[in-house]
Amino acid sequence: RELSNFDYLMKLNEMAGRSYNDLNQYPVLPWVLSDYASPTLNLADPAVFRDLSKPMGAQDPAQADLVRQTYEQFDDPDIPRFHYGSHYSSAGAVLYYLLRLEPFTSEAIRLQGGRFDVADRLFDSIPETWRSCMSNMSDVKELIPEFYTLPDFLRNDAQLPLGTMQAGNALGDAHLPPWAASAEGFIEQHRAALESEHVSEHLHLWIDLIFGCKQRGRAAAEALNVFYYLTYEGAVSLDTLGPQQREAVEAQ
Repeated sequence: RELSNFDYLMKLNEMAGRSYNDLNQYPVLPWVLSDYASPTLNLADPAVFRDLSKPMGAQDPAQADLVRQTYEQFDDPDIPRFHYGSHYSSAGAVLYYLLRLEPFTSEAIRLQGGRFDVADRLFDSIPETWRSCMSNMSDVKELIPEFYTLPDFLRNDAQLPLGTMQAGNALGDAHLPPWAASAEGFIEQHRAALESEHVSEHLHLWIDLIFGCKQRGRAAAEALNVFYYLTYEGAVSLDTLGPQQREAVEAQ
């Protein structure tokens, strides 16, 4: 293969105007696995992979039924129908993932008015984050490039005081799947999954959802891939909004 899946996706992000310099348009990459519980990862087994033909909010059949009902039952004269009130890519999601690295640490603190968010809402575990995306209609975020390239974001090398969860667990390094013995091991196996034959054969389906023909319109509705209207470019003129309104819209 002349071009890796990672490099191809990064090129698509660049062509779509996404950049490491813009938290609101940060590069977006897919979750490619669905197995974050097994002691070993078998990339020859199709069952370990996420369904790339469906958005994150529709991976679970029961969840898919709920988002379909949300869309069909929504009726507002001013707001178009949508499946999801949140988005697969946002500044908040980037800061959630990269909390342990500067300059994202400082940005996350600034976002919370000068302190860290409560510990139970911080990024603590890859398996738990996956489970949240499977069961929470307001949590449909995809991944960022660092999940395939940078083990550092998974470690609390700076010994940040991230707090203690209600269950009594102090936050430190992010918890990994059992099949990853270290942050480096996670990145190595996760990147191998992205470059696998299974993902290569199905990646175009995810690209249709994020960059292609299923972003908007009837195709998006049929694919359960319609997001709140303010998340789409051109939905509102930012220059007509006040500072607080603009910040709220950009956060979408």
